Amino acid sequence: MSWQSAIACWLLRKQFRPETLNPHVSVERARAHAASRVWRPKVPAGWRLVVRDRKADAPLCGEWLERECDSERGAPVRTLLYCHGGGYYFCSPSSHRPLVFGLAARSGARTFSLDYRLAPEHPFPAALDDALAAYRRLVADGTPPDSIVVAGDSAGGGLALASLAALRDAGDPLPAAAVLFSPWTDLAATGATIVSNDGIDPMFCGAAIGRAAKFYIGEASPTHPYLSPLYADLRGLPPLLIQAGSTEVLLDDARRVAERARASGVSVELEVWPKMPHVWQLWAPFVPEAKSALEHAAQFVRRHARERAAQVAFDAAAR
Repeated sequence: MSWQSAIACWLLRKQFRPETLNPHVSVERARAHAASRVWRPKVPAGWRLVVRDRKADAPLCGEWLERECDSERGAPVRTLLYCHGGGYYFCSPSSHRPLVFGLAARSGARTFSLDYRLAPEHPFPAALDDALAAYRRLVADGTPPDSIVVAGDSAGGGLALASLAALRDAGDPLPAAAVLFSPWTDLAATGATIVSNDGIDPMFCGAAIGRAAKFYIGEASPTHPYLSPLYADLRGLPPLLIQAGSTEVLLDDARRVAERARASGVSVELEVWPKMPHVWQLWAPFVPEAKSALEHAAQFVRRHARERAAQVAFDAAAR
């Protein structure tokens, strides 16, 4: 554990964890906290950021991060569809730029960070509907499914996984792979680490998970497979990379879904990083473990998303 990550954990204990100890979860305070973060990363050199308005650009409302050279040579090599975390009720593409910029720059993939509708104003299945609509628009616009990797953190990780199950059930072509950072896959809050890691998780108290889940659950069952993908049939899904911290109260959400996916024949890479806080990848570029985790994820993206330019040339030669 680096000294930088130790400082990050100390800050989370001082600033974020006290809020989760409060029996009353405040949507307004959570959103204000996310909006007031001081540090905003610069757009990586050679890339451009384009913000798409919710009203004008639905279903692709959010943020595009694209390499400038891609527009000059035609179709991009790879595409990331990213779903941000925040319990389904706060945060945004803007709040998750440190992670998204780092992953995009390392993987070389153009990235669309989805601005899905938030609870409690828009409970389940609003976020899922938005993610499915965005993916289908990407495909309809000509992005090959096998060049797409779906990714997300925390609630966004659960949303990404639920989207895969829903796409498969609907008969849609599936993306190449998925990357899940500290995914929240069980809104019924039954994981053993919600109890065993309570008190050592620097970010959350265990009881906060069930309280926060109520905003998005609405009138649905917390074990609905598209709400809590831990309970979904995971057969036939593309390869998964899952990263989680050993002290997270949500660790079992990652471990159990990895076990069930493997039992269903899905290729799964599960990485449990010692003493890392929830979605520590957001601390790039300050924390060495965040940079290393993003590099691992970028390698996974490059390995699984096909390079379309090379494939097109190969197919043309074969003909």
